[in-house]
Amino acid sequence: MEILNLSLSATNRFASNYLEQSSEIMPFFHYRFNDFAEDRKRLDELSNRDFPREKVAGHIEKFMERFPTSEAVKNSLAKLKQLNSVVVIGGQQAGILTGPLYSIHKIISIIKLAEEKERQLGVPVIPIFWIAGEDHDFHEVNHVFMPVEHQVDKWAYPEKVKQKVMVSDITLNKDVCREWVINLIENFGETNHTKKLINFAEETLRNSSTFVDFFANIVMELFKDYGLLIVDSGDRNFRLLQTEQFSRQIEQHNEITNYLLEQQTTIRKQGFPITIDSHDKAANLFYYNPKSNERILLEFDSEKNIFVGKSGVVSFTKEELIEIAYQDPAKLSNNVVTRPLMQEWLFPTLAFIAGPGEISYWAELKLVFEHFKIKMPPIVPRLNITLVERAVESDIHELNLELSKILSRGTVEERDLYLESIKDKEVSELFSNLKSLLEKQYELIEMKTNQLDRSLLPLVKKNEAYILKQVGFMETKLEDSVKSKFNVTLSKFNRIDLSLRPDGFPQERVWNIFYYLNQYGTSFIKELMELEFVFDGKHKVIKL
Repeated sequence: MEILNLSLSATNRFASNYLEQSSEIMPFFHYRFNDFAEDRKRLDELSNRDFPREKVAGHIEKFMERFPTSEAVKNSLAKLKQLNSVVVIGGQQAGILTGPLYSIHKIISIIKLAEEKERQLGVPVIPIFWIAGEDHDFHEVNHVFMPVEHQVDKWAYPEKVKQKVMVSDITLNKDVCREWVINLIENFGETNHTKKLINFAEETLRNSSTFVDFFANIVMELFKDYGLLIVDSGDRNFRLLQTEQFSRQIEQHNEITNYLLEQQTTIRKQGFPITIDSHDKAANLFYYNPKSNERILLEFDSEKNIFVGKSGVVSFTKEELIEIAYQDPAKLSNNVVTRPLMQEWLFPTLAFIAGPGEISYWAELKLVFEHFKIKMPPIVPRLNITLVERAVESDIHELNLELSKILSRGTVEERDLYLESIKDKEVSELFSNLKSLLEKQYELIEMKTNQLDRSLLPLVKKNEAYILKQVGFMETKLEDSVKSKFNVTLSKFNRIDLSLRPDGFPQERVWNIFYYLNQYGTSFIKELMELEFVFDGKHKVIKL
């Protein structure tokens, strides 16, 4: 394996500006990312704040008992209790089989940055992955995409979940899941690693009860040797640690919303789109309704001075909601606005690893953090990685294509130029002339029909369309015949796009790590982790 660094634009304009640390963007943040002087300032700030280290470490230790572990994990738990330790943290939803590649890239980013900062700063730095198990959008986590017959095919886990249940509470039917997973792996094509990968999947599934369990078991088996710690925000025991923080959010819900909206106004004036969907009634808190088993977003009704949810199906006074925060905090969970706050109150965060969308929404939270007299951590863009297999690399060289352009927009332009170059100009001209002649003749027929019997005009139009359709059909058949002579070259264009820009999207947003584990074995992760990554905002192309 080798790494090639490329300068590519991020998937949104705001993130691209952030990578450049542009002057119009940086006022929305408290720190510049990956700046040693800024890291020192952050350490100083964290040293003046109190964190529930023992409680959080105790919870994580107990939570992780059921997942694969190692000495490195035990060392990380011990470090977390030390008063001078800090964390590098990031999170993602619990996608089945870990979801799109960017979840794996984020975990690699967290671990690698933690290792780097521990060497640079001389303090314990622990990598922590926050599983967003409280999320209730099942349809975002229940599928993977497969390359089937040179196309992208969506394979959804067959069990249905109709209610807005937290992913942490969704149980797996192990027989259904096992059959689905084995079928999926076998459809990647049999390799020397397929049997071992199926055994790996079956073993992790046997030890899992829920979607989050399955996700966590896979992640920890792959990354346990790197001291990674995990936490599930949907775990009721984790929310038992958050009573005081929930209470603060409820007490100051109005200030949180107002400062968010104020910051969004400033960002909008700079010409950037807003990421967080909010309004002046937002309470930025979910309530878990045990009667319906649904997670309900709360709003604040200022006229009645109560918190309400879902057309009034639940309602609480501020005092009642605060009592829930202290007596039964498992019924409460954060939204995109308050989750970063909760994270910052619980963990001494040296850096937060963010995807392009997350960079945008953190910028909208600056005034909210300042209201609570704390600063946002340095927001470090996660590693953007593209995996290039040897056969695909060969295709790129043979077609004399530019890799950076492929990663940005695929091969559509180059493919169209190639198709134009192999097109039989005489055939094109013949059909163009024929269609032009037919259209002119039908104009004359329409004029005559209009004089003789206007009622036949629709039939003339229909007949014209039918004839032109048949001509077009014959033209396409002849073009296909020409293309078939150049099928080897055209298939290379298709193979490149399918691997690197499937359906026009970045590879990391579509493909799943299990494809690569099937091709290269479970040691594939170890080989990735042995590479040297630099957090310089550049795109990492890894040649396999």
